[in-house]
Amino acid sequence: MEGTITEPSKLLQLWNLTAINDVTLQMMVMWVVIALLLYLGVFKKFEPLLLIPIAFGALLANLPTEGLVNPPMGEESGGLYYYISMGVKLEIFPPLIFLGVGALTDFGPLIANPRTLLLGAAAQFGVFATFLGANLLGFSPMEAGAIGIIGGADGPTSIFLANKLAPHLLAPIAVAAYSYMALVPMLQPPIMRALTTEKERKIRMKSLRQVSRLEKLIFCGMVTIVVILLVPAASALIGMLMLGNFLRESLVTERLTKAAQNEVVNVVTIFLGTSVGITMTGERFLNAQTIEILGLGVVAFGVATAAGVLMAKVMNVFSKNKINPLIGSAGVSAVPMAARVSQVEGQRADPGNFLLMHAMGPNVAGVIGTAVVAGYFIAWYAN
Repeated sequence: MEGTITEPSKLLQLWNLTAINDVTLQMMVMWVVIALLLYLGVFKKFEPLLLIPIAFGALLANLPTEGLVNPPMGEESGGLYYYISMGVKLEIFPPLIFLGVGALTDFGPLIANPRTLLLGAAAQFGVFATFLGANLLGFSPMEAGAIGIIGGADGPTSIFLANKLAPHLLAPIAVAAYSYMALVPMLQPPIMRALTTEKERKIRMKSLRQVSRLEKLIFCGMVTIVVILLVPAASALIGMLMLGNFLRESLVTERLTKAAQNEVVNVVTIFLGTSVGITMTGERFLNAQTIEILGLGVVAFGVATAAGVLMAKVMNVFSKNKINPLIGSAGVSAVPMAARVSQVEGQRADPGNFLLMHAMGPNVAGVIGTAVVAGYFIAWYAN
């Protein structure tokens, strides 16, 4: 008799130990969103190195976990991701990603053809156009600045600025930035073809001169000094970008260069992605603002691409050495994907035309430009 009474109570105790009762409809809706992100990352290979960690972090955020995100209480320590996420909150992870980007980047094409810096600058019109659009939709200036930077096509900078200006929008901004970076080969070509003639797409540019190691080292130092003097708020991003590049171009720190290119950036990418994903709770993500941010992200990319192409066409009016306008689209800082899109579109018009190295000039200029614009937004609105 006693067994018949105690057995159900034991089963009830076991049931109460589970978290099944804590699952909400909002969580289950997010599971569908997460499944879509994982599908895009795994099977469509859309920025898988970050989209997969973000999606898995979001899965953890939408489960009734224990010891994962809880803050410290008294003598009890906080959860694992309470501490790992400090890498985002304390602005550690994005600059470390820039260290790796710098170690992987060759600024030679930009140094060999400095006027392509204007194409990288022109692409920043996408940032400011989206900033104005977000203001018109009712976002605050700080939120609009964080959303606008999506147009720079730079994931780490988007995360860095969102954490500074609008941490509550970090998840949708990061997802939009990385999703649209992955969609560059689909988003840019129709705009590029619409704004150029076949004759313009067939323009062949002169071969770039060889850039010496000394020039590259001086470039690193000068960019670091000039940008930080003009935009101190961009110091963390520009400083790490140029440190990584200086290690690469010095040719005497091979171990450090390889570490920055591989171990450092790979580990930080895992922690950065999952830390962003852990903020993607249903309450934060399933709202009208997220849809608006995703829509504004498309506008940002479109305007940035168009501005770069149009700037190249304007420059051709005043230049004897013509620029193929297709490389203007590479002014967004999705390195080297945007440059590859310029190459592919150029070869569609002329299979013997090679634009990749020319497109790398505005491409790496876009990395610097987006960091500078982010610094200005921080200087205006965060201080």
